[in-house]
Amino acid sequence: MVRTNVSPNDPVDEHPTIGLIGMGAMGAMYANLLSKAGWKKISVCDLPDKFDSLKLQYANVPGITVHKDGHAVSRISDFIMYSVEAEYIDRVVAQYGPSTKVGAIVSGQTSVKAPEKDAFDKYLPRDVHIVSLHSLHGPTVSPEGQPLVLIQHRAPDSSLHVVESIFRCFGSRFVYLTYEDHDLVTANVQAVTHAAFLTMGTAWASQRSYPWEQGQYVGGIETVKVNIMLRIYANKWHVYAGLAILNPSARVQIDQYASSATALFKLMLAGDEEGLHARVHQAREQVFGTAKAERAPIFLTEDVLDQFTIGGDPKLNGRLSPTGATAPRANSHLALLAMVDCWAHLHIQPFDHLDLAATPIFRMWIGVAEYLFRSSERLDAAVHSAVYDVTHRSDDLEFVIAARGWSQCVSFGSLELYKRRFLETASFFESRFEEASAIGSEMIKAISQS
Repeated sequence: MVRTNVSPNDPVDEHPTIGLIGMGAMGAMYANLLSKAGWKKISVCDLPDKFDSLKLQYANVPGITVHKDGHAVSRISDFIMYSVEAEYIDRVVAQYGPSTKVGAIVSGQTSVKAPEKDAFDKYLPRDVHIVSLHSLHGPTVSPEGQPLVLIQHRAPDSSLHVVESIFRCFGSRFVYLTYEDHDLVTANVQAVTHAAFLTMGTAWASQRSYPWEQGQYVGGIETVKVNIMLRIYANKWHVYAGLAILNPSARVQIDQYASSATALFKLMLAGDEEGLHARVHQAREQVFGTAKAERAPIFLTEDVLDQFTIGGDPKLNGRLSPTGATAPRANSHLALLAMVDCWAHLHIQPFDHLDLAATPIFRMWIGVAEYLFRSSERLDAAVHSAVYDVTHRSDDLEFVIAARGWSQCVSFGSLELYKRRFLETASFFESRFEEASAIGSEMIKAISQS
């Protein structure tokens, strides 16, 4: 039996055997971090046809043993984590679950927990314990200080403490939720946030241009929009598809986001500045009026964010900061207005989720929303620009069309349709991914420390 306070510094014969089924980006991240921490008995596997390449890849990595399949991992492991796509979790657990070692602790790293819970309850033997988890960040982000959700579903406290001991080396912040609360929180924190950036990308791709290279969407808030959009499209499509389609709460929120964007755009077309002003200020009061006044703002200064502009730091290139020396170019910021309007209509308090389980992307997104909405001057300028400045009107039209398209795609519940829509947009931005990934990582690090 594994001690509840076991650590990597204990003798090897006291280490639990840690099993990882699925060695995609997140599974590999877990394996590498556990090995680096000093755990000596890590058993991993992926698809059988990847056995030889995986064995070669981890031949010289301390503590890691590669197995042919999940049966071999399940039979010997004291702790087992399934790191597979939510779409396939039922099939994989049905295949390997019956081989689980008696008394083992089983977990899952799926981003949507409803399918995982159903699979575990259906296929895992009754003599094993279930303590699931979910790191609320991507594989390229350091886990230190990031939320790591722990779900004590079918297990005594001792099993929960074993899991805590195994992952204490990550330096993450443990967040304790139920399966149901997890899916609601991740819908609030991730799904609709991703939808906003997916919509931006589709809108820009539809115009067949990189607007930030033409003097638009440069500096400050725009830097965050562009970097995160590129970061999302550089990732795997299934990461976002599962969150959107397999999580019932997410569908409602993505639909509301499209509805909010449409309603605000209609007010813009009607020239109804008074109506638009009233709607966005009502949303502002509902979302930001209850936030703790003493809480430090998230958003960094525009001068700092300008350093992360795609194409390099404008100052370092001998040019003036696009926001430091002159006023930012007028913009309706429809994506942000729609986001806060969506939160208000769904009675979501984003700061509650910020304190509980915010992802790096959500932290940045709420930060730029706060930056815009906490300043009456900036917010009123956005409203005025939305009604009277047609510079971005064609972009806003494409944005509304894209938002409704993504909402409809999710409502169909088709992962294949989602994949096609995602990859078509991603292919347009592919040439910019490498630079955006490096710059985006630095930006996330800077804002996370703010």
